[in-house]
Amino acid sequence: MKKNVLKGVLFVGLGASIYGMLATFVKLAYEEGYTTSEVTTSQFVLGLAGLLLLNFFQTVTSKKTLASPTAKETRQLVLAGTSLGCTSLFYYLAVQYINVSIAIVLLMQSVWFSVVVESFLTRKLPNARKVISVIIVLAGTVMATNLVSTQIELDLHGVFWGLMAAASYTLTMFTSNTLATHLPVFRKSIIMLCGGSVIIFIFLFLAQLGPLHFESLKALYLNFTEHTGHIRPFRYSILWKYGLILALFGTIIPPVLFNIGFPKAGLGLGSIVSSLELPVSVTMAFLLLGEKVEAVQWIGIAMILFAIVLMNLPPRKGTGIPDMQ
Repeated sequence: MKKNVLKGVLFVGLGASIYGMLATFVKLAYEEGYTTSEVTTSQFVLGLAGLLLLNFFQTVTSKKTLASPTAKETRQLVLAGTSLGCTSLFYYLAVQYINVSIAIVLLMQSVWFSVVVESFLTRKLPNARKVISVIIVLAGTVMATNLVSTQIELDLHGVFWGLMAAASYTLTMFTSNTLATHLPVFRKSIIMLCGGSVIIFIFLFLAQLGPLHFESLKALYLNFTEHTGHIRPFRYSILWKYGLILALFGTIIPPVLFNIGFPKAGLGLGSIVSSLELPVSVTMAFLLLGEKVEAVQWIGIAMILFAIVLMNLPPRKGTGIPDMQ
């Protein structure tokens, strides 16, 4: 393996591992009574502040003039960034209802969601290998969520939000790889994060800053105010207790490492390595949260990882046999 490719693999692997730890800290914040709106707001506010500082230092220290977005690109990135906010919001809502180990499996459904979106955009049916990979992912999901057990009871709210997170994550991946690719990573991330922050601040207002009287909106969250007419104050202690680590692990470090690593590793190999997020997340939940993970679930996780490898390995020329080169 070439030196640059190895560096890319290490950067992508480290970024995926760090991102995989995120949901465990969200769950720990929930156990201390913090709400989804407090968790997401602290992550995005501190994440945006951190990226602004990094962008400032990059601009000051750069020996060449950095590219700036056009007005059209800015609008596109802000709009695309709303899917970033939705991914975090939906994923964290799912974690309130179901185990982290199951929530991350649902998030990884983006693997086959992306195949469907790609087929729709290109107006071409997926090849046989992608179809087989999707089938393996679905079978692995049944096992990884332990649906084969007659004793398992999954909260449908958590399943719904987990699948919604996968859908928005799929959209985020497509827009990140196609929009304004010439921009420096920090500038592009800041603009997208602004779009995501709009979603987060709207949710903050609905869930916490303003008393709600619409019963239909209750399904959006679990443990907020009882809506008796008084406003629940935002607990700023979340900023230093969990906000900093959530911002670093969710909005600053992984995107930077991915943007450094993917160009060196390549999209196919990078996608394979980034799937480390799945076992890391499940292992963290097992070690820190004490979540029970059955042997059948580990088999299901292994199947999903295998499907990701199968989907991204290019065929060897003239043979049709998958090859890493």
